[in-house]
Amino acid sequence: MGENKILIVEDDQDIRELTSLYLQKKGFDVFTAENGVVALEMAKEESPELILLDVLLPGMEGFDVCKKLREHTEVPIIFMSCKRSSNDKVRGLNAGGDDYITKPFDLAELEARIKANLRRNVSLSRPKKNRILSSGGVSIDLNSFDVYVKGNQVSLYAKELQLLLLFLKNPNQVFSSEQLYNQIWGVDQYGDLKTVSVHIRNLRKKIEENPANPAYIQTVRGFGYKFKEEK
Repeated sequence: MGENKILIVEDDQDIRELTSLYLQKKGFDVFTAENGVVALEMAKEESPELILLDVLLPGMEGFDVCKKLREHTEVPIIFMSCKRSSNDKVRGLNAGGDDYITKPFDLAELEARIKANLRRNVSLSRPKKNRILSSGGVSIDLNSFDVYVKGNQVSLYAKELQLLLLFLKNPNQVFSSEQLYNQIWGVDQYGDLKTVSVHIRNLRKKIEENPANPAYIQTVRGFGYKFKEEK
């Protein structure tokens, strides 16, 4: 796999050191920060390929740190938190997070999530033979991964882009939430399917003229979602 740079942002020294040692033994290049201010500085200096981000940090909570990170990086961000409510998970995803794991977590599960997010992020940078993928007013440049809706460029987070790519490559095909989670996050045995609905909702806000009555990403009640192809 090679050494991937991982930034761990965690104020609990025991958790920070244990997680760091485990990931180092698994071949990752690990950097750590104990608060959000240090994390923002290290993210710019070290350019990590994935960030593990605690929610309850001193001074600046993880959700706010994530929003600031998203101003200059699109690398996968996995929240680590003792907060287990759906509202907290939704807040994390809306802040720009890609995944959310609750404490105490199994380190093997964390490793699986890290690898899945890295695989999918790497796949976005691979050049494609066909330059433009489009349907109706939605198009993706497969070299730059710029997204346009009716000629206007829109900014998507990595998981939103991966969802849109999957839909555009499979127009009119119905995907269940389980299938989408497995395709995009790749660790369905650990998954919270609310992650899918949150990302679908956020994606609709960015590409749909009327998100409440979507023209592109449609809900098929009792089955899942599909992208309606437009000629």
